[in-house]
Amino acid sequence: MTTDTTDTINTTGTINTTVSVLPSAAPSARQVSPPEDSHATELAFLAAYDNGPRPPAWLLSPRAVVTFVMGSAGEALRLPEGAVAPDGVPRKLVVEQKFVGDRALVERCVVTLAGERGLLLVGEPGTAKSMLSELLSAAVCGTSGLVVQGTAGTTEDQLKYGWNYALLLAQGPTRQALVPSPVLTAMNRGAVARVEEITRCLPEVQDALVSILSERRIAVPELAGSVDALAHAAPGFTLIATANLRDRGVSEMSAALKRRFNFETVGPIGDLDAETALVRRQAHAAVTRAGAPFQVDDAILEALVTAFRDLRDGRSAEGWDVERPSTVMSTAEAVSVAGSLALAAAYFPGDRDVLSLLPGHLLGVVRKDDPADAARLLGYWDGAVRRRAEQGSATWRTLWDLRPVLES
Repeated sequence: MTTDTTDTINTTGTINTTVSVLPSAAPSARQVSPPEDSHATELAFLAAYDNGPRPPAWLLSPRAVVTFVMGSAGEALRLPEGAVAPDGVPRKLVVEQKFVGDRALVERCVVTLAGERGLLLVGEPGTAKSMLSELLSAAVCGTSGLVVQGTAGTTEDQLKYGWNYALLLAQGPTRQALVPSPVLTAMNRGAVARVEEITRCLPEVQDALVSILSERRIAVPELAGSVDALAHAAPGFTLIATANLRDRGVSEMSAALKRRFNFETVGPIGDLDAETALVRRQAHAAVTRAGAPFQVDDAILEALVTAFRDLRDGRSAEGWDVERPSTVMSTAEAVSVAGSLALAAAYFPGDRDVLSLLPGHLLGVVRKDDPADAARLLGYWDGAVRRRAEQGSATWRTLWDLRPVLES
């Protein structure tokens, strides 16, 4: 526990002291754990399970990396005879699926990294590009934390190196005073570095990656004349970058930089059942972290995901035309809405039917980019929602009756 003391002066001139006791978070408490921590048992198991060939500095074989990301399809894998199980690791384990998508896409990503070539994951916002890059990094080198977040304020130093100015003033430019960037750290270790939202970086910052990915070294002019004047990449070093298709015009990548990457497009989840299961699983986990029960039934979740898919694709599952809003109706947004519905059900029980909250949340998502998109959502209600209600679906009939919510 920590204390917060506040002094106030009352009307008689006496000082009143109020001491508030604030709860301290447990040191080990985390909202989100990186995959190398949350899936540490699986990583240790797969390292012992698959003794296939491994590229330089890789902790797992390429086949095991794919299995880590895509799961073992419900099959319980068993360690080979003679294989030593690390402490706390079972000899038999079902590896869970973490990325819902095309297995061939993941295999191509792994082959790219095995060839020490840069990998660029592109796609619409909310398609799990960052999650995939984290999973790949954790499986290949044991950490997803060597990351640079691309913004308009990202500098070249954040891709290369900086200085400990106290040591710099005391000793001058020395190797000890140099502060390596996550990219330089990955080069030294032969690990995977990550650059998020690369197209948000200014062109001169992007250009710094050209020499890193082609020459595989970083020059340190301040240390000229010493053995540390050039920092060379160790075998195994590579880089994963992500870019949103909606943001490609922020800072368009140069042709030289594009040639240093293999591009892979991460698309939306193609299967309704798979997307619904993912939304349920992730929303359930988020609500459980908040200490609340998950009380959103499957019919509501399916209606939620169906509405997102219809608006995202511009066509309903039945083949009816739907006018797409300008905002991205991503799976990540669907998870957020499902979590909000569950929290409302947990914290305000009995106040209202959970399904009655869905139109308002959809309206909030649709209007993010353009308030005029509210009319498109209303058109969706007058089209697909009404037709499903007329076909006798109780869930869609209730949603149709809630149409006035969208007019407010």
